[in-house]
Amino acid sequence: MPKTTVTCPRCHQPTIAEVEQLFDMNVDPTAKQRLLSGATNVMLCPSCGYQGPISKPIVYHDPEKELLLTYFPPSSGLQRNDQERMIAPFMTQITNNLPPEKRKAYLLRPQTMLTMESLLEKILEADGITREMIEDQQKKLALLQRLLSLPDEASLDTVIAQEEALIDETFFGILSRIAEAAIAQGDRKTAESLAVLQQKLLTTTQFGKELQEQVKESEEAVKSLQEASKAGLTREKLLDLFIEAPTEIRLSTLVNMTRSGMDYQFFEILSKRIENASGEEKTSLEELRTKLLEMTQKIDEALKEEMDVAKANLETLLKAADMEAAISQNPQIINEFFVEAVKTELEKARSEGNLERLGKLQRVMDIFQQLSKPPEEIAFVEDLLRGETVEARRKILEDNTEKVTPELLQILNQLISQGETENQPVELTGRIKEIYQEALRFSMEKNFTK
Repeated sequence: MPKTTVTCPRCHQPTIAEVEQLFDMNVDPTAKQRLLSGATNVMLCPSCGYQGPISKPIVYHDPEKELLLTYFPPSSGLQRNDQERMIAPFMTQITNNLPPEKRKAYLLRPQTMLTMESLLEKILEADGITREMIEDQQKKLALLQRLLSLPDEASLDTVIAQEEALIDETFFGILSRIAEAAIAQGDRKTAESLAVLQQKLLTTTQFGKELQEQVKESEEAVKSLQEASKAGLTREKLLDLFIEAPTEIRLSTLVNMTRSGMDYQFFEILSKRIENASGEEKTSLEELRTKLLEMTQKIDEALKEEMDVAKANLETLLKAADMEAAISQNPQIINEFFVEAVKTELEKARSEGNLERLGKLQRVMDIFQQLSKPPEEIAFVEDLLRGETVEARRKILEDNTEKVTPELLQILNQLISQGETENQPVELTGRIKEIYQEALRFSMEKNFTK
C-alpha cells in the first residue's frame, strides 16, 4: 500500500500514512473486504495521538457486477473537471487490467457517491444487502446487547415479550456468530452468557419454539434414515420413508440428506406406485411426487448457485497479485464447492495443456492445503488425549516441553468453552479440563525452575 504525507487535522503536523485510493476487485479479491471493514486510510498522528480517517478520493471497481464508483470528500473542494483529472490514472489502470472483451460501457459512466456511507451502501446493495437489511441487523444487534446487560430474569422476560418481533432467524444467526467469536478468543464468560440467553429464547419465543421443533423433527429424520440403512438403503425403502414422513420438516430433511439417491430410477419407482394405486392413495402419491420434484429442483438450483459463486471466486483469486494473502484474508470462500471447482479446473487445464493456468491452480490447492493444516497445538492436544493416565500425559508433557506454551493453554481453554456451549460429550470435555490443569501445572513448574 503506498505511503504518503498527510496533515493531522488536530495539530496540523505532517505525518506519513498508508493511503489506498483504488479498490479493484478485478485484480484483488480482498479489496471489498478491506474497504467495508473501515481498516484502510486511517492515520495515527505521532505528535498529538489523533486517530481518524484520511480524506482522500476513492475509486471502487467490481467488474462482475459492472460497478464503478467514485467518492470525493467534501473537504477536497474539487470541481468536476479536477475530479475527472485526478481519477484518470485510476481509470486507465482499471481498463488496462481488463481483457478487451470485458471493457464495457459502464466504465465510461462512473457513479459518483456524495458520502462515504452511500458508497458502502451501494457496494452492499449490489450484493443484495439493502439499507433496510442493514438497519434491521443493527436493531437486532442492539437488542442482543441490551438483553445481555439486563440485571434480572423479570427484566429479561419483559424485554423479550416487547421485542419478540425482532427475534428471528437473523437474530439467532447474529447470536451464534458472536458466540463463536467469543469461543475463538477464549472469552468463556461471554460465551456462557450467550448460551444461557440462547436457551432462554428457544423456550420462550415463538421462533425459538419453532426452531426447536425443526431440530427435533430433523433428529427424528436422521434416526429413521439410520434405521432404514441397517439392512441396506434401497430406493424402495427411501420412498417408504418419504411416504411415512409425518411433517413437511421431516420430509424436507430426508430429501436434503438423500438427494443423490433420488435419481431417474427412483422417480420411475414412484410413478409405478402411482399407476398401481387408486383413490386417496393415488392422489396422495401424486402430491408427494410434486413436492419431491419441487424440493429436488430447489436443491439443484441452490447447488448450482453455490458452484457458480465458487467458480467466480476462483477466477478472481487467480488474478490476485498475492494469492496466499487473498486466501488467508477471505477464508469464507473456501468450502467444498470451491475445492471441487479447483479440482475441475485442474483437470480441464491438464487436458488442454494450459501450463500457466495449471501452475496457478496447483498453487491455489497447495496454499489451501497448507492453511487447512491444524495448528501444532491441536495435534499436541490429540497426543495428550491419547494418554490414558495422568502418568502417561505427564511423560508426554516432559518429552515435549517446548510445546507447553501460552498458545497451548489458550487453545485448551477454548476447547473447554466450546465443549460446554455446544453440548459436546461430558466425558471429552472433562478429559480436556484435566489436561488443561495438568498442562497449566507443568507450565508453572517449568517457569518456576528457570
